[in-house]
Amino acid sequence: MNQVRVRFAPSPTGFLHIGGVRTALFNWLFARQQQGVFILRIEDTDQSRSTDESIQAILDGMKWVGLDWDEGPFRQTDRMDLYRSHAMKLFEAGHAYWCVCKAEELEARRKEAEAKGVSPRYDGRCRNLGITHPPGDAALRFKAPREGQTIVDDLIKGKIEFDNTILDDVIILRSNGYPTYNFSVVVDDALMRITHVVRGDDHLTNTPRQIPIFEALGFAVPRFGHLPMILGPDKTRLSKRHGATSIMAYKDMGYLPDAMVNYLVRLGWSHGDQELFTRQELIEKFSWDHVQKSAAVFNPDKLLWMNAEHIKTSPPHEVAQALAPLLKQAGLQKEVEVVSDEWLARLVVLVKERAKTLVDMVDWVKPYFGHEVPFEAEAAKKFLTPATVPLLQKLLARFEAFPSFSKPAWEESFKKLVEDEGVKMGAVAQPVRVALTGRTASPGLFEVMEVLGRDRTLFRLRQGIERASIG
Repeated sequence: MNQVRVRFAPSPTGFLHIGGVRTALFNWLFARQQQGVFILRIEDTDQSRSTDESIQAILDGMKWVGLDWDEGPFRQTDRMDLYRSHAMKLFEAGHAYWCVCKAEELEARRKEAEAKGVSPRYDGRCRNLGITHPPGDAALRFKAPREGQTIVDDLIKGKIEFDNTILDDVIILRSNGYPTYNFSVVVDDALMRITHVVRGDDHLTNTPRQIPIFEALGFAVPRFGHLPMILGPDKTRLSKRHGATSIMAYKDMGYLPDAMVNYLVRLGWSHGDQELFTRQELIEKFSWDHVQKSAAVFNPDKLLWMNAEHIKTSPPHEVAQALAPLLKQAGLQKEVEVVSDEWLARLVVLVKERAKTLVDMVDWVKPYFGHEVPFEAEAAKKFLTPATVPLLQKLLARFEAFPSFSKPAWEESFKKLVEDEGVKMGAVAQPVRVALTGRTASPGLFEVMEVLGRDRTLFRLRQGIERASIG
């Protein structure tokens, strides 16, 4: 059996869409499972819309979600001679012909066909003219079969039959010498020895046009698979009105790449009732048999839930690594640079149950950087009052008596103070919480102290007492 070779072939006309990432992901999983080859190819022959910035956006997006490629990235604009030479092979073998119809003539015929209610495909009037020395504005068309059927054994949709009478004599070389999509992809897929072409089902109508070109060039026809599209919650095609569609926007919003991969693979694929997968599990369990035939609906709430679950279960050092750039963007550049990776991972463990995104986590961890802590005005007004000063001073004295932080010892000392003073736990805990974090909500007090360490805990208690003294 030939080695599996698959490809992801985006057009660089904008950002990398999450629908494209899902297509790339399914190909990548299949290649990794089969010890095959995953190829990245940039289809940039549309010179009016392709940009270098979009190519970089594709590369950045692929790298962020961890879809590494084995060959490429190839650019079609670097392969123009290949397309032209193969187009001329078709012409010389009688499988293509020069068309001298003007654009305005073609448009007039298209409108006439539509008015009559018939297919507006090319009427083939240049097909048998035998033009061998065309004028400079001629285009080269492929002679599509006029009889029989083109059968696609689709990996996802099953057997599909296309009547060849509906096929058009597609242009394969434009008058400017540039290849069209339907031709360049055939040449690329053939020369790159692609065994499986898996793409969105918006390409399904292109497949019966491309298969005869493979056959006319004498190339093996790959297996095809067409993925159903992703819809928004209103069941229309996913677009900006449903929220972000650029993969990198989700990085900026604080999503983990593994959570995005997990969510996107579940948009159209399942393995029993399992929702959460590691990347290795996805590679082991992926199969085309379990890719659904119907469109998938994008659910932002489920993605958010899945991201929160990945934050909880991912190795803390990996979450910390992803968190660090967002902390720097939030103005904590100097603070992040002086803390250890280990301490940042401990901070992640402290707040991971409370954060649904890394952006949430930035807000939760801000109070733990630096010595001083900014107090939320309402929190300080309510809990750091002159009446709390004696209790805070007694607690500070008890903690100062310990030469180092010990969670069991400090916790026991805290409880003993509450008991000795005959007050409720909250009467001490809430002022201490505000003194240490500036806020009324935080993880467990002694977990907070553990992350802050003895010196900063004592410093912040003194700061809290000072604030409480002035009311």
